[in-house]
Amino acid sequence: MPRSDSSDLEPDSSHALHPTIREEVQDLMMSSDNDTVHVPPPHIAARFSRSSNLRRKSSATSSRRNSLSSHHSSRSSRSAHGGPYSTHVAQHLRRASIIETRKARLADRAAHAEQVRLRAALAKAAPRASTSSEERALAAKQAREKFLAQVAANCAEEVKRAKKVAEDTREKRAAEHLRLKEDMIERLAEAEKRRSLLQQNQRRPRTATLPSVEERKVLIRRPRNETEAAKVIQKAWRNSKRRSIVSDFLELGLTLENVQKTSFEDVGSLLSQDKVLETTTKVLRMYGLQDNDSDITGERTATRTFLSAFLVLGHPAQVLSQEGEQEKDLIEKAKNALLCFDTVVVNPSLSPSANQLELLSDAYASFQTAFTAWKDRDSSVLLDTMLAQFVELDAIWQTVKNDKEGLVAEDYREGIQQNQTLLLVRLKRLAGPDKAMKMITEAVRKSRKAKGKKKPVGDVRPRAASLPSADATAPTLTPVEASVSDIDADTSELGNRRATSLLPDNRTIMHELAINKEYRIDTKPKTDMRDNAIQAVSANMRQGFESGLGDLFIVAMAETIREKLLSLVVPGKSLHTLISDSLDTAMIANQVKMGAFSYQQFFTFMNSLLPKICAPVRDAEVKALAEDQTEDPIERLAKLNYVVDLLSVDHANFSLQMNAPLLIKEAMSYEQRCFTNIVGCQTLSRTSKWWSEAKRKTEEEMARRSSRDQSTPANRATSDKIYMQGLVDLAIGVTELHEVGIPETLELDRSRISRMRVDILRMVVISAILLTAKNLMRRDVRSQWKEQAQRMWDLPFTDAQAFIAAIESRYALPPNTKTQLSGTTERILLDGRNRQVSHPVVKVLLQKIKAHVYTRLSASSADERVKAASSASQVLSSGGLPEFVVAIGAMVDELQRVADVDREAHGKWYDDVIKAVNQEDSSGA
Repeated sequence: MPRSDSSDLEPDSSHALHPTIREEVQDLMMSSDNDTVHVPPPHIAARFSRSSNLRRKSSATSSRRNSLSSHHSSRSSRSAHGGPYSTHVAQHLRRASIIETRKARLADRAAHAEQVRLRAALAKAAPRASTSSEERALAAKQAREKFLAQVAANCAEEVKRAKKVAEDTREKRAAEHLRLKEDMIERLAEAEKRRSLLQQNQRRPRTATLPSVEERKVLIRRPRNETEAAKVIQKAWRNSKRRSIVSDFLELGLTLENVQKTSFEDVGSLLSQDKVLETTTKVLRMYGLQDNDSDITGERTATRTFLSAFLVLGHPAQVLSQEGEQEKDLIEKAKNALLCFDTVVVNPSLSPSANQLELLSDAYASFQTAFTAWKDRDSSVLLDTMLAQFVELDAIWQTVKNDKEGLVAEDYREGIQQNQTLLLVRLKRLAGPDKAMKMITEAVRKSRKAKGKKKPVGDVRPRAASLPSADATAPTLTPVEASVSDIDADTSELGNRRATSLLPDNRTIMHELAINKEYRIDTKPKTDMRDNAIQAVSANMRQGFESGLGDLFIVAMAETIREKLLSLVVPGKSLHTLISDSLDTAMIANQVKMGAFSYQQFFTFMNSLLPKICAPVRDAEVKALAEDQTEDPIERLAKLNYVVDLLSVDHANFSLQMNAPLLIKEAMSYEQRCFTNIVGCQTLSRTSKWWSEAKRKTEEEMARRSSRDQSTPANRATSDKIYMQGLVDLAIGVTELHEVGIPETLELDRSRISRMRVDILRMVVISAILLTAKNLMRRDVRSQWKEQAQRMWDLPFTDAQAFIAAIESRYALPPNTKTQLSGTTERILLDGRNRQVSHPVVKVLLQKIKAHVYTRLSASSADERVKAASSASQVLSSGGLPEFVVAIGAMVDELQRVADVDREAHGKWYDDVIKAVNQEDSSGA
């Protein structure tokens, strides 16, 4: 192919136009409305035609047009015809071919897009075959989050550990810095002391070896004017006054060595002398430790605070109640203050330097701040303790002041007044006169109100009861003047009905009334027993009805209710006649036999009768019984019997209230007759065994005291001490009270002693937990956590977290403290569940309660009893039992009344037992 043809296919790039511009030019040329054809010059047309061919892409359809042969034939044909029209047709054809090509390409793209869209829709609509990849992705995400959380936790622990290490390091550095500072202060003080001693004992100067004194020249500076002379005189006067004050203080002999050698009481009396206070005040004022403008009370208070440093360092055991962090800090600051003070006053002839005065001022301020903080914390505990002592003394006086003979009251009066006066002075000194009197008044009023008569709610006087006449000689409840045979019959009759009655027997009533003059029968202790008995009777009645013996049960129940109702009304009155006629046993038996007995009429009569007999306080129970329409007659009879028992209790309590003085007079003789009838000629084996054991323990204790101290009458085993030892061993314990463990003389007090043992178990368990918490939290063991103890009292011993929650309700427990307390609480509660004493803290607390109760009960004189009662709060609080001071005091009072009644009623039997035990010991020896 010639070179010229190929060169024609590649036009000059400088003449080539943009494809879009060329297409617009072609459209403009072809869309002209004029039919005239404007033919461009050949060389321009050739350029346009060649440019359009170059613009098109290579494809299967246009491959032939782009070939050299097609191009050559086109030029040959165009050159053969040689006209403009042929050129225009060729361009039109090419444009049409391009348009068709574009349409085909766009159609292909649209079809491809539709296929892609259909495939995507099908893929989206089709169910997924497996989600394992998503599950793996989710599991990987969770694992990653867990790992990140673990990493964050580890980082937090590391940060916490690092902070703790930094804090410990900082505290160690601070402690080391403080130690070095104190060491440096001590060294400076020692150096100053040595310097002063050296100045005091100066060596003789070398010039002293001169032949004569006259040869030395003494230069005396004379004042030049009156001002300088006045200054010299004033300086000499101040030095003389300072030497005089310091010399007066040193003459007191108030040093730490002397204080340690002297007893605590002597030191206290020495520091309270006016001479010591005035001299110390002058010294403190001279060294700038007190203001000259302060009043006398403030000066005395500051002086006593400073002198307290000698007591704190000389007798820390008597001053400080425990060895906590605050007490240790107080001791260190007191030591520093006295050391600086000794450095200043060591030599009266030398004036202290400014550095010494500054150290003394800082040490005194630090000690005063620490002492104030310790006093504020300890004052609240001391106030509570002294208030409890004052209230206990007032309770004793309220007990003995009504003594008719006057002997007991006179014995107690002087001791109680003396101790209360001492407590009042201390309270006024500690809290101020006004505040102390207000606190005492409120505490005494609260105590008297708590121990006063508990008036029943509502009117308890039965409507059918009548007031006893003035010439009444015996109560209607108990036949105190009855013979032994009558007592036997009455006791056996009550014993047969005791299972289904809320009333105790006559002997129990008389015994309780002798112990407590305000005794009233309570239905709560016997309610469960009575309900069980009623259920048993109901079951027997149902069996009787099923076996055909229902008539007998109906007659027996009617007779029982009739007897109870007749005992509630006055004989000869209309109600007594109505009950006797309407509830006639023979009439009811005939009705039942003839089948004419109507339950509905019987219950209707009772519903109309009971409101006339009952007390106003029982109107609710009677109304509930009347509104009860249970179809089962046996159940309604049981409920009726229960309401009648309640009315009997109310009538018995009213009779006790009216006839208590007469019953109390006859209580001892009645108990002696009953006990004689029960015991007969039998030997009191359990009482003898109990007395022998108590005697052995008492003699061992007295022997131990005699070996430690000198033999005194107080260390002898008397019968009173032996009895109290046995009574304390019975009442103060945690184990179950066995049948053989209680003597025959105290059989009526079995329930009381069992209740006391349960209360003692609660006390030692709760006190052990609270004492452990106080020690772990570094709190004062004498502080009273009454609210927490009250919450723990009703908690079961199986839930340790409940006891911890009771403490956390007021005090925040750190994690380590809570963990330790939880472990200790579990071990203590295990003892409570098993009713044993194995934990060391529980053992110590139980022993302290037993020793305190024995000390108060075995006190022989009024002075000893008053002293033991006044120190009870202090002893129990320091022993870890501040929350139960009042409860233990009430228990001591109750045991004292039990002992008095028991020994007065069974005195002759105790004499026989003591004689038999002594003879047995003598024969055995």
